[in-house]
Amino acid sequence: MIGTKGKNAQLLTPEEKTKIESYCKEGAVEDWEPDSRLFSHSWFIDGAILIILTICGSLTAHAQEHGEKGTAEKPATIEVPQWVKNIKLSGFAMVQYQTTYEDEYEEDDNETSTFNLRFMRLTLDGKIGDFDWRTQIQGTNVRGAGEPTVQLLDLYAEWTRYKAFRVRAGQFQRPFSFESTIHPISQGFFDLADVIKQLTGFGDRAGEKSSAGRDIGVQVQGDILPNSAGRALLHYQVGLFNGEGINRKDKNNHKDLAASVWVMPIEGLRLGVSGWTGSHGGMIVTDDAGGTTEGDVPLNRYCLLAEYDKDDYTFRAEYIHSQGWGTGVIGSRTVDYSLGDKADGWYVLGIVPVIKKKLQVKARYQTYRESKEWGSSKNLFEVGANYFFSKNMQLNFEYARVNDRTIDRKDYNILDVQLNFRF
Repeated sequence: MIGTKGKNAQLLTPEEKTKIESYCKEGAVEDWEPDSRLFSHSWFIDGAILIILTICGSLTAHAQEHGEKGTAEKPATIEVPQWVKNIKLSGFAMVQYQTTYEDEYEEDDNETSTFNLRFMRLTLDGKIGDFDWRTQIQGTNVRGAGEPTVQLLDLYAEWTRYKAFRVRAGQFQRPFSFESTIHPISQGFFDLADVIKQLTGFGDRAGEKSSAGRDIGVQVQGDILPNSAGRALLHYQVGLFNGEGINRKDKNNHKDLAASVWVMPIEGLRLGVSGWTGSHGGMIVTDDAGGTTEGDVPLNRYCLLAEYDKDDYTFRAEYIHSQGWGTGVIGSRTVDYSLGDKADGWYVLGIVPVIKKKLQVKARYQTYRESKEWGSSKNLFEVGANYFFSKNMQLNFEYARVNDRTIDRKDYNILDVQLNFRF
């Protein structure tokens, strides 16, 4: 019987097989003549239709067979390396309005009122095996001597296999002071304390270009002496650096040594000390004959540190002492001996929550003495509030009363508003 045997028979349903057989029986018993009635006969037409259906069924089965084979084969995929999956992009920006004004208006006073883009930073973090790495760039409209508006801040890798002993190499923050290493938004106030800016590499009195507290070098650090809960009781950091700030080679053959160590007797509390000793090369100094020449200028500093930071409560205080001639001008290499070879300063601050995770109030008192005497001091008393729209968006308000004994009009006011956000 046509279409009921062989491979194609397996392609028909039982109903189709029955129908074909009945057509064939009808054709076998019925008389017919080879005339036009042949092509009008119903069994011929129905049979032709069934043959076509059989062919279509064969083609469908062939396609299904190939489809099954195709699905059995795994599609080609591109395997993304784990180190690529580990890369994270983040950043933040700080938009500012600030005005300075005196108590009484005079035509020749130096009042200011301006909007300002303080800066923006973009950061890439990643991990390759036992190594963490980071690169960070900063854009700002505040330029120092010879500084670009966009510059590289961080570029380093750190071996992190052991918490008690980690090794970092590249360009990163010096281990000196607490506040110099705190995130600019988390720091909490409209700017770093003056003593931090002047004595930790943010526009240093020694003439170093503004480097955000960073330098090129190598460092070891670790957390040791865990208590019964596994929390480390002591942290240490020790590093060797060029001593010239960011993106600069060493100007002499001597390296700067910087180190910090602190204890953490209870959760949230840090008590410690930092030290920094080294020299700046290629400085214009005065020789014994009264002329000028290039030479090295030694630098020796120490910092006393205390901080409590827990549950939205932050209290922090630092004192920094510096010994070494300075220039008094950011980026300058010419020593200004009138400034003396000593400077110091301190600050104490408190930030407390009014509405947890929503509203904070704050206050800070700070002093910086350019020549380690009161006649060269600049003192600020600040109060304000921080309002959080969300974890990554906040609005900061601050009022500061300034007493600057290095200028004629010693007393003036600062009003600062900043919109800060992270992403």
